[in-house]
Amino acid sequence: MADFKMFCYQCSQTSQGKGCINYGVCGKSPTLSRLQDNLIFGLKGISAYLYHASELGYRNSKLEKFLVETLYSTLTNVNFDTEKFIKLALDIGKINIETMKLLKKAHIETYGEPESVEVFTGTRKGKGIIVTGHSLKVLEEILKQSKDKGINVYTHSELLPAHGYPGIRKYDNLIGNLGKAWYDQKKLFSEIPACIVGSSNCVLIPKDEYKDRIFTTGIVGLPEVKHITGYDFSEVIEKAKTLPDLPEKNGDTILTTGFSLSSILSSKEKIKELIENGKIRRVFVIGGCDSPTNKNEYFRKLVEILPKDTIVITLACGKFRFNDLALGDIEGVPRLIDIGQCNDAIVGIDIISSLAELFNVKDINDLPVSYFLMWMEQKAVAILWSLLYLGIKGIRIGPIIPAWINEEILKYLVSEFNLKLVEEPEKDLKEILK
Repeated sequence: MADFKMFCYQCSQTSQGKGCINYGVCGKSPTLSRLQDNLIFGLKGISAYLYHASELGYRNSKLEKFLVETLYSTLTNVNFDTEKFIKLALDIGKINIETMKLLKKAHIETYGEPESVEVFTGTRKGKGIIVTGHSLKVLEEILKQSKDKGINVYTHSELLPAHGYPGIRKYDNLIGNLGKAWYDQKKLFSEIPACIVGSSNCVLIPKDEYKDRIFTTGIVGLPEVKHITGYDFSEVIEKAKTLPDLPEKNGDTILTTGFSLSSILSSKEKIKELIENGKIRRVFVIGGCDSPTNKNEYFRKLVEILPKDTIVITLACGKFRFNDLALGDIEGVPRLIDIGQCNDAIVGIDIISSLAELFNVKDINDLPVSYFLMWMEQKAVAILWSLLYLGIKGIRIGPIIPAWINEEILKYLVSEFNLKLVEEPEKDLKEILK
């Protein structure tokens, strides 16, 4: 962590014409360069959420103006004040909350309030289309256009929570969810003879085995892959008809998703009673982006050893590390609560805020809640700064440390927000529950 090097090639004045690696020719420090990188990850997340909201006709000029101004400040050498960049990161956290609220409003008003539902993880005999990414709009259009064509539709990864929305679940040709986090797609898509549609980020360069049956749409693009402009997926449907039938196969497990704010708050008095009586000792919020490394097995180990008087609220693709575990319930309150995609962090924020109000707690950090964030990818960065903006302290991150964090930045985050790096599940759990 004592590495104070950088790499910047944002202008033509780069060192030796190749890039500044120790200190910017313009005067930019390595720490400032890393903060700029952090802000770019965060702005990417906000941009993704705004894009999906705009797909459904929901726009906000204030949020878009902030995006433009922050990009200008971040990507050009007009601001060299490190403290202002910290403040700007917290501003990104605030704006990200507003952006997630806008997208959640778009989803609920378009598809209804999510309801908890069990999701099949196998295949049904017949032709198939797999939709991956995050776009509910793309998924519904494919369901709508293929419903009378004898085509079964499956979700992958971050579209698992789509099954909770009544406006999506109403389609009989929505069968289930295949695979887990984003990085399993090359193996999964090679093995299953279905058409694939990439609806947003987290789509990988395809292997030759399925390059001729994967399509992109919207802002997604892959080399040598057919792109669908607009929402006419007839070409995808026709291609699916030419492919072999998927076999009849039961999945290894049934996943539960779709817990909404209203469904959880409907049990708030019961939850309050269980907490006051010591039957729910602590709530663990565990989410973020999964990474294709063994290090993230930390989270499965953590959830496996959690006492039976604890509850897990989870979201984003990181949940696939442990969402197949049967944790049971506490007097009817599920111990594993999947609230949705990465953007549904707003639901988690609203749940925690409601708990604070329910217990008349002025400092949100006094609640029996612990926070864990996985790999700091673009959206998770924005969510981290949202939590810090709200004043939440003691968040644990890791095991993979964000590349934009150096020793100086880490020292600041530890000092100001009591940020912690995960160590071993047993050790971290012991410290939390002591």
